[in-house]
Amino acid sequence: MSSTPQDHLPVDRSLPSLTLLIPAYNEQDRIGETLTTYAQYFSQHHGGRWKIIVILNGCRDATLEVVQHHARMEPRIRALEFKAPIGKGGALIQGLRLESESDFIGYTDADGATPPAAMLHLLKICATHLQTAAVIGSRWLPGAKLHQAQTLTRRFASRVFHAIVQGLFQLGIKDTQCPAKVMRKEAVQRIQPDLMIADLAFDVNLLYLLKRHGYQIVETPTEWTDKLGSKVTQTLFRSSLTMFLSILRVRLLYSPLRRWMPLIRPLEAWVYQRLRAPFLESSLPTKR
Repeated sequence: MSSTPQDHLPVDRSLPSLTLLIPAYNEQDRIGETLTTYAQYFSQHHGGRWKIIVILNGCRDATLEVVQHHARMEPRIRALEFKAPIGKGGALIQGLRLESESDFIGYTDADGATPPAAMLHLLKICATHLQTAAVIGSRWLPGAKLHQAQTLTRRFASRVFHAIVQGLFQLGIKDTQCPAKVMRKEAVQRIQPDLMIADLAFDVNLLYLLKRHGYQIVETPTEWTDKLGSKVTQTLFRSSLTMFLSILRVRLLYSPLRRWMPLIRPLEAWVYQRLRAPFLESSLPTKR
């Protein structure tokens, strides 16, 4: 991977505290390299307080042992384990709920598709613009650096998903699913109780709630590499169907039809079970 201008910057001691959440499901082969890269880069370029929390959900491999090994070498790396497979969204919901120490909270994927320089770039933008509650990376804006493009099939599915999300929610965001987001703690604490989607459509739920509460979201070009072994690519049809059903669920949950949702909850749970997708049992969102 070629270097970026951020790679050669000196340590920035003005950066605010950051907690980076990394959801992980059977990532023993990839999480180690990601943690090494992030820890080394943050140590060299982030002069303030930072920590990395890996949230394991339902792992059946040695992911926990790998994370614990890195935590012994770098105490700012921690593991948070959930025995049940609560999904990427479920893991992030739990991480956002439990984290309250840092001024900013971000998240990225375990495969290291987003480099640490890109994450610190998002943090700097969010910290500099006081009216901005969240800064999200985008692979679809001019200026984005894609070192390895997605397959044509996955790109097509991504654009169809984007069109559906835009039609249902009018977010005005080009790339809701990019695994590179940084948010202010106060915004996270306000919306966290209403997060309800445990699968890959979690990002839409998050961004919709931020918008619904009047928070400003900035989307900026990012650096990204499509990694081999992506679970989304391997189960593209099932993942796409699950995400489509989930965004419909989000739309219903935050509409006047939400009063009828308890009646169809058993059907929802059955469909999610058939799709082998996590289903978050939760009360209906509050009306605000």
